[in-house]
Amino acid sequence: MRLLVVALAVALITVHAQSPAPVSYVVTFPEPEHHWMQVEVTFPELGPTPLRTRMSRSSPGRYAVHEFAKNVFAIEARDGRGTALAVERVDADSWRIAGHDGTVRVTYRIFGDHVDGTYMAIDTTHAHLNTPAAFLWADDLASRPVRIRIVPPVEAGWTGVATQLFTTPDPWTFTAPNLQYFLDSPLEIADLVTGGFTLHTPTGETRAFRLAVHALDATQADVDALAGLVERLAREQAVVFGDVPALEPGAYTILLDLVPWADSDGMEHRNSTVITIPGLSLRTDEGRRSALPTISHEMFHLWNVERLRPADLEPFDFTRGNVSCCLWLAEGFTQYYGPLLLHRAGLSNALPIGSAIAALTAPGRRVRSAVEMSQQATFADAAVSNDAHDRSRTFFSYYTHGAAIALGLDLALRDRTGGRLSLDDYMRQLWRTYGAVPAPAPGLVARPYTLADLRQTLGALVDDQAFADDFFARYIEGREAIDYRRLLALAGFVLEPVAPTGAWPGEVAITETSGGLVVGGPAGTLVPFDTPAYAAGLDTGDRIVTIDGQPATRAAWEALRRGTPGDSHALVIERRDGRRAQTTLTMAADPARRIVPAESRRPLTDAERAFRDAWLGSRIR
Repeated sequence: MRLLVVALAVALITVHAQSPAPVSYVVTFPEPEHHWMQVEVTFPELGPTPLRTRMSRSSPGRYAVHEFAKNVFAIEARDGRGTALAVERVDADSWRIAGHDGTVRVTYRIFGDHVDGTYMAIDTTHAHLNTPAAFLWADDLASRPVRIRIVPPVEAGWTGVATQLFTTPDPWTFTAPNLQYFLDSPLEIADLVTGGFTLHTPTGETRAFRLAVHALDATQADVDALAGLVERLAREQAVVFGDVPALEPGAYTILLDLVPWADSDGMEHRNSTVITIPGLSLRTDEGRRSALPTISHEMFHLWNVERLRPADLEPFDFTRGNVSCCLWLAEGFTQYYGPLLLHRAGLSNALPIGSAIAALTAPGRRVRSAVEMSQQATFADAAVSNDAHDRSRTFFSYYTHGAAIALGLDLALRDRTGGRLSLDDYMRQLWRTYGAVPAPAPGLVARPYTLADLRQTLGALVDDQAFADDFFARYIEGREAIDYRRLLALAGFVLEPVAPTGAWPGEVAITETSGGLVVGGPAGTLVPFDTPAYAAGLDTGDRIVTIDGQPATRAAWEALRRGTPGDSHALVIERRDGRRAQTTLTMAADPARRIVPAESRRPLTDAERAFRDAWLGSRIR
């Protein structure tokens, strides 16, 4: 026994000796009222080549480029002996430091005053840190462990840190096993109110869930009451996948920042989520329930996207915009399950069916497929540009598009198999095949999926690859619309025209002026493709001067809808350059649709009620 202990001790010493020294951060807040913090980061045990350090350009869950380096200032570097080193800016987001002695200690200040899931914010009440927006890192040290120590400002009243980083005996010091995990780990440092609950896996293991709230008025009773609601929701979510994944730091953390100056946002991470809702009060049941839709969406990502993950997002590249084929599933299916699981948990009466109307009427669906819409995320997901764009008529959010596909596939599977299979079974099969595979390291995914994997898994589930190929070709890689009218009718919902005999010029934004109607309105919204107004040659910036020989007014424009499809109207329009032209506007049938419950007009049939209950009812037994 003594020999075994000695051998084990020697092995541990050897492993320790071979383990690289961690990259260490010390974070201080000399003047939080001015919205900046100071970071000292030490890169030890370097090779002889110059160190290249950088700020991230993108952030997990937000796929566009955000150029976080713009807020860095007062950057300095010293070696291990304290000798000053030259810091050469290589490009917009990186710096080169040469002549070191194997250690480089970089000190910099960084500004932030934007409370959401992407950026960082510092004031006298808290530090809200999205790590890619806050911390420099080194190109060649991605596998190094990370250690971070928070030094809160004196007399600020900040009581703790909420994060998915690994804890240490010091409540202000945390670690990460690698850079990928560190940069996916937000921190909320404030006077926090915390609560939580525990779930059990099918094998009897426990999984801890924690809520950490920064708000101006939240009490312990408020947070405990919210935790009780979230527990009901989490149990329904776990049933979909048949498991609750291992949580590497020991808990899943929901960080809620509810200060009035926040932006509305939610952002998923490996073992946590950040949710910002400006001024939300948890003092009432209504307030607590209003937080649940965002919590439902973001917590579902614990499975879908954080572990069940597209191959083109794994690992996440912090140096560029990240393009994915499959956000229609990663985000869109999550968008569908958000309200569905709240309904199953008895926490909301909202139904996950509105996306069907959007899919039928959105002009962008006819321009790009769900896959192509996913690939537009780098331009659409909080991306910033100053030039004009055409997204109002060419882009249909992959959130809504994906939710509509999820709705259609869920109902189609139930119909096709007589209720034996549903979208839950598809998600569970994807989870078992891809998401549940043990990770090689925290923050990484062992078996991400491809678009072909999704198609093949659906074919195997229904034992009919032709069905899966057809569904993907038409509705996911193609631009067709699912037959929602027939599928919703199975559950006793009627999809019908809003104005069956109404005339329609197209969804055209107009602003009334003394000289007529300006097309596009103040926002310059483009006229959609395949509409009567587009066919008539109208677009943003044009002015409609007369309609059928009379001055163009909003009342005259709205009166056109009281006609019938096929009616023609003479327009005089004025282009940007002042030249006038005559054109003809031929009205079409109004494509607007609505969904109404059949029981508002007649009793549900037994078959409709059974189908609806199987779809919307709780899965907890």
